[in-house]
Amino acid sequence: MSITKQDALDYHIQGGRPGKITVVPTKPLETQRDLSLAYSPGVADVVIAIDENPEDAFKYTARGNLVAVISNGTAILGLGNRGALASKPVMEGKGVLFKKFADIDVFDIEVDAEDAEHLINVCKAIAPTFGGINLEDIKAPEAFEVERRLKAELDIPVFHDDQHGTAIISGAGLINALELVGKSREDVKVVVSGAGASAIATTTFYVSLGVKRENIIMCDIHGVIYKGRTVDMFPEKEAFATSSDVRTLEEAIVGADVFLGLSVANVLTADMVRTMAPNPIIFALANPSPEIPYEIAKAARPDAIIATGRSDYPNQVNNVLGFPFLFRGALDVNATSINEPMKIAAAHALAALAKEDVPDSVLDAYGVKSLKFGREYIIPTPFDPRVIIWECVAVAKAAMESGVARKTIDLDQYRLELGRRMGGRGSEVKQRILNKAKKSPKRIVFAEGEEPKIIRAAARIESLEIGSTILLGKAKTIKQKIKDLGLDFKPTIVHPKKSELAASYSKKLFEKRQRHGMTLKMAEERIYDRNNYFGLMMVNEGDADVFLSGLTTRYPDVVRPALKMFGTSRGVQRAIGLYIIIANDRVYFLTDTTVNIQQSAETLAEAAILTADFAKRLEIDPQVAMISFSNFGSVAHKYATKVKEAVQIVHTKRPDIKIDGEMQADVALNPALMQELYPFSEIQEANVLVFSNLDTANAAYKLLSTIGGAEKIGPILLGIDAPVHVLQAADPVSEIVSMAAVAVMDANTRG
Repeated sequence: MSITKQDALDYHIQGGRPGKITVVPTKPLETQRDLSLAYSPGVADVVIAIDENPEDAFKYTARGNLVAVISNGTAILGLGNRGALASKPVMEGKGVLFKKFADIDVFDIEVDAEDAEHLINVCKAIAPTFGGINLEDIKAPEAFEVERRLKAELDIPVFHDDQHGTAIISGAGLINALELVGKSREDVKVVVSGAGASAIATTTFYVSLGVKRENIIMCDIHGVIYKGRTVDMFPEKEAFATSSDVRTLEEAIVGADVFLGLSVANVLTADMVRTMAPNPIIFALANPSPEIPYEIAKAARPDAIIATGRSDYPNQVNNVLGFPFLFRGALDVNATSINEPMKIAAAHALAALAKEDVPDSVLDAYGVKSLKFGREYIIPTPFDPRVIIWECVAVAKAAMESGVARKTIDLDQYRLELGRRMGGRGSEVKQRILNKAKKSPKRIVFAEGEEPKIIRAAARIESLEIGSTILLGKAKTIKQKIKDLGLDFKPTIVHPKKSELAASYSKKLFEKRQRHGMTLKMAEERIYDRNNYFGLMMVNEGDADVFLSGLTTRYPDVVRPALKMFGTSRGVQRAIGLYIIIANDRVYFLTDTTVNIQQSAETLAEAAILTADFAKRLEIDPQVAMISFSNFGSVAHKYATKVKEAVQIVHTKRPDIKIDGEMQADVALNPALMQELYPFSEIQEANVLVFSNLDTANAAYKLLSTIGGAEKIGPILLGIDAPVHVLQAADPVSEIVSMAAVAVMDANTRG
């Protein structure tokens, strides 16, 4: 990826507004009343409340989600001391990253003060404005003194990203790299090139992770830092002075297991790399040009695991994986600091996430077909949407356990809030379904067990502890694909043709269907040759709890056998297909979108009740609109009359459900229009939309998701007397996992 100087300059002026950030009000300012509430006189009451209880500043102002990014510009991005003003585009950029990745607001503050004491006093003076302070691009040794003093004298998180960001991200990489090469943290020899703020903090963090200080040799521009050296020394360097008699990087690197570079380009040569221990780990993190070019290091030592700070090579150590989420977790528990346990928790969370199957959205963002844990993937990518949940939850948990959190939160609820914050209601709903499924995991059987997407989904399901998975297919084929995909899990594998269960299943199926035209030979053919029948019979016989199929199978070929096997639930005439649609940060339930072509008033009422009850399972209060081309009798037609009759049936059977109709879709979804034209209606803004036929329902959800860009979850089958659900051919792995969670939640609801 090539970027010219003009590209960078143009980017910063495009759109007619210079720079990268702006301020947007979060409250309405449209009327005189709004102005009075926002400023004078209304704001006086808030002033008094905060004066009486300073903690109320987090309640009534933006302080709890506001971070100061502060720099004096003395060590800018490898450009050196360019001054406070020149650091502003970098600090604005930091603010953009905070907002993009963790929804944290930022004021960038450039301080024209090279003296440490002056900078400390400025930060202390403005601290009441902020929930946290991120220090940036401050040269050593002043950087150490500024951070140390501010952490000691302020009661909000203070974090120098140049020091600790690289430490945490590369620390996650170190954990995984050492695991891959089979070396322990206690035994490895580490050589460090660089002795600035980042190098010293990162090396210190490695000690926190278990590397022994006596196994570390640190070098700077003058050579090895050794005991008794007097040139260019300060206490933080002195802490890593070695007793070894080596004096140069070239001497130190011999036999080293790990090289950590946070210095300048090209200080490490191919010849030096060749003298390292077997399976060396090379973290050449100088930016934009590493201590040794990636290609040269790889050619010299093909057995090496290599990481750089660049995005165009594997294993990028990118600080954006750290600082937004550390602050997000710290702010959300109102922490007084970001301490060592929180940083260690963040590193371990990132290391663990790198071992998980990578979502399709990440593969698409990077234009690759596969990313799997191994020598070229030891750290998650910045655009992995799961990082915020994994890391923030780990950080918040560590803050509470280590005693720096002023607020205790429920971590399951916190996952929901994080999903909502970054992914809107869609992520929140999916997380809520996952949480409900995890409370009582089930055995999930997949008919299409040889499909790579199913295998990847199964691995993720087991890691999320939604349930244990059963994959139908050839054991040899499935095991080889698990290996090829770089996954590490052991699902139950059943090959229907070779299973001991097949004979008894055939007999049971024959007994079920013998008076419906099925012979024993037909039953055997279905059980032995059709995984759908075998999987359904596993559920029927209690050998599995839920069944999913449809990725490579036609929708009717899943639904029809399920209905024949289990029938509909008690009191239900017809099963229905439901889609959850998330649009404009609202959740809607659309039915019947996939099963019944035409419905009677009775079955429409049934669909309304089934869908309303499902919404309640997700803790969403249903308001049911029966959709038609008529509004409350405006058109006299049998189709509109049928819908009106369905409303009356629901009123009789389930008076607890809020339902009305018949009505047109725009009326159902527009509270102002409803209030203006039909103030008598039982509902004001519908979230359950029941359509009178398959044509309209199917078209509605597909138009919303295709043209409108709405998120969808489904199809969810309701009314079948067993937890059976259908996948769609284009489903990504994340949707398969969501559907598995829906199926488990379904099974749990049935008791």
